[in-house]
Amino acid sequence: MNRDESDQNRSSGELVSSSFEDSEEDEQGEEERSASSAFLLPLVLFVLTVFTVLWAGAYQTNTNPLVGPWNFLVDDPGSLWKGIPFAATLLGILVTHELGHYLLSRRHGVPTSLPLFVPGLPHFVGTFGAIIRMRAPLTDRRALFDIGVAGPIAGFVVAVIALVIGLKLSTVVPIQGNYGMHLGEPLLLQFTSWVVIGPLPPTADVILHPVGFAAWFGLFITSLNLLPIGQLDGGHVAYALLGERQRSVAIALVPILMVFGWLGWKGWFLWVGLAGLMGLAHPPVRNPGRELGTTRMLVGWMALLIFVLTFSWEPFVLR
Repeated sequence: MNRDESDQNRSSGELVSSSFEDSEEDEQGEEERSASSAFLLPLVLFVLTVFTVLWAGAYQTNTNPLVGPWNFLVDDPGSLWKGIPFAATLLGILVTHELGHYLLSRRHGVPTSLPLFVPGLPHFVGTFGAIIRMRAPLTDRRALFDIGVAGPIAGFVVAVIALVIGLKLSTVVPIQGNYGMHLGEPLLLQFTSWVVIGPLPPTADVILHPVGFAAWFGLFITSLNLLPIGQLDGGHVAYALLGERQRSVAIALVPILMVFGWLGWKGWFLWVGLAGLMGLAHPPVRNPGRELGTTRMLVGWMALLIFVLTFSWEPFVLR
């Protein structure tokens, strides 16, 4: 009896040990898969985005409006390299923007995914931007402010440098009576153009070099991100600065954007709809009472100035 029981006990112990080892192996396997996906998915999406942005930049050189992006690429695959100036500039702005968020998230100890770039259609710019997923709630206003403001400021600096270079490479042409799309001119573009190119007569216009167009789009994205709505970068900054009053600012902004959409660019209606879906108010943080300090308040005013300089109420004009 005793011997048999001891054998059974040993056998039972071996089964438990084996099961425990299998459980550990499963957990390790899940961790390995999770770690690989944490790098693999961002890498795959980034490579795809590089391709679609290159494609979009190359397609901008197309002079035949009857040729679509697919036929353009299939007929002349080597033309893809013509998109390098545009793609390198735009991706430089976007990557710098996202790295600003990522590095400040790491600095504040907030577990964050690598930037997830979203490839887009090659008909325009070839990407829908990028997102970063935070895997833990933000602890206080300072972390919220730093993470929110870092991206727009970092991307803005690169966009300004690219804008100066792009304007130097751009061409001044006489205004023609052809109907087409024109880009809106935020205050920063007007001032930089005046400095780099000089005053233009009423009969002249500027054809932006691909580097200049990418810089313009970078400024456009910066202004959209700085709208003080929900969980946009501007929503993070506004909530860190104003607390619960951020919701009132966002609500007041909605009818203004509606008027802009009625009078000019219809895309503002889409943005109002997206704002309604994701929520106008920013979610609370754990420690809302922590003061930002003078330096952060000054940086917050700087972010507001960047918004004013880069915002165009009618970014795309048909005339």
